[in-house]
Amino acid sequence: MSLILLRADNKSNILNALADIERHANLNIIGKPRILKNNFADDITEKILKCKIRTKSKFSVVIQVKENTTKSILQIKKIHSPSHIIIVSEEYPVYESLKEELLNSKFFRGYYSHKSNKKFSINSKFK
Repeated sequence: MSLILLRADNKSNILNALADIERHANLNIIGKPRILKNNFADDITEKILKCKIRTKSKFSVVIQVKENTTKSILQIKKIHSPSHIIIVSEEYPVYESLKEELLNSKFFRGYYSHKSNKKFSINSKFK
């Protein structure tokens, strides 16, 4: 499992990026995306990239995916997302604080996975 941080200018870019992650990168999002404070997301981004960022985020979300970090990176490279996507692996010192924030943040509303985990059965009266 790996954590993915998404930063964007607006909510619609985040929604498009989440859809791209599932549909085109073929990653499985676990649970619901969580909203992050923009300053916290920007600080994490600067610590991971080890440089100052040019633009501050106006909307930030964190998700957890089923796939490992290496596969996540390789799959994310294939898509052209409208938002800034950062994969945070366990080797970064900020991983634990981001994971804790994931558990304590509010849910991001508006996104629904197209990959349904529900198994449908055929009703016997339709046979």
